Amino acid sequence: MRGKPRIAALVPALLLMLLPLSLPSAGPAAAAQGKPAVTLSTAQAGTGGSITVNGTGWRSRTLLMLLICGRATPARGVVGGTNSCANADGRAVTTDADGRFSRALPVTEPPVPCPCVVHVATATGAKAQADAVFQVAGHPVEPLPAQTAGGRLSVLSDTRLDGSGSLLTWFGAPPSRTLAFTVGNVGTAAVENPVFQVGTAHGVFAPQWDERQWHGTLGPGEKTRVELPVELTAGAHGDYTVSLKYGGKVLAEQPWGVGRPWGVTLFWILLCLVVPAAVFRIGMAVVDRVRPRHAARRPSPAPGHGRGRRRRTAIALPGTEPPPTPNATLPWFTPDTGPGPAGRLSAPHEDHPTSPTTPGRKGTT
Repeated sequence: MRGKPRIAALVPALLLMLLPLSLPSAGPAAAAQGKPAVTLSTAQAGTGGSITVNGTGWRSRTLLMLLICGRATPARGVVGGTNSCANADGRAVTTDADGRFSRALPVTEPPVPCPCVVHVATATGAKAQADAVFQVAGHPVEPLPAQTAGGRLSVLSDTRLDGSGSLLTWFGAPPSRTLAFTVGNVGTAAVENPVFQVGTAHGVFAPQWDERQWHGTLGPGEKTRVELPVELTAGAHGDYTVSLKYGGKVLAEQPWGVGRPWGVTLFWILLCLVVPAAVFRIGMAVVDRVRPRHAARRPSPAPGHGRGRRRRTAIALPGTEPPPTPNATLPWFTPDTGPGPAGRLSAPHEDHPTSPTTPGRKGTT
């Protein structure tokens, strides 16, 4: 009976001992689910150098893009989208199982003035991004454009891509459409000449943003229809996604299936057939021109010359009897009508004896 109370008292003590052992295992998971953060090895560097970008709090095994962007702050984000970033010198990195990464990034001047940031965003999966303040030494600095207060736009209808391809698009011309949607001002102030950002993304790649300005003023509570041009690069085909952004917020996305430019394929097929045929014809003409001419042929002997020589040689052999010569026939004579013994050339007449005596008549003495 005394053993049971002792066992019951040991159970809570064992649980208290095992509880601290289980706490460290939850640490990485909690860190992975935290807010994405970015730190830099240095806050300022010149063009040609490099910095180390460290990140924590990202999803595990996620592909990220690292860019140096101008006209941006961590509070407002990248005002001009990726068009304000040095895209050609960006770097990609994949987070580890704990959502961490460390990557060297070359320092390059962005296409717009600073303030600048190192912009890190996901390339696949759910969207997440983080910015860290960075100064490119020697790069000009200008204040950010004024932010409109009170005005707030919202898309009120589904976006639609109007337009169709043409014969030039079938031969590789840039596909173009018009992004149409209805937008309304749900804020308390008027919005004048709003600048939208239209992005096109192919597959899993990040969208490429272009600024499109709509000219006009939209008062509070008003709505209007907006049409913005969208154009892809020459020869583009496949599945694309068109995104609409305003004020750093994505308002709508529209899929776009672009057909393959089969005219380009047909052109290359014909080129592969015509060029070899032309090269063959040119080669044959060159060979025919440079090859040596044939030597002049010896004249053939006269008809019957060789046969006569053979006949003379056969007759000249001693002690042998010459072979019988076949009757020569001309082409216009048949064997039955060939030349025979000479006949009489005079008219037929009676054959009288020339002697003075005639048979059956006695001569006179």
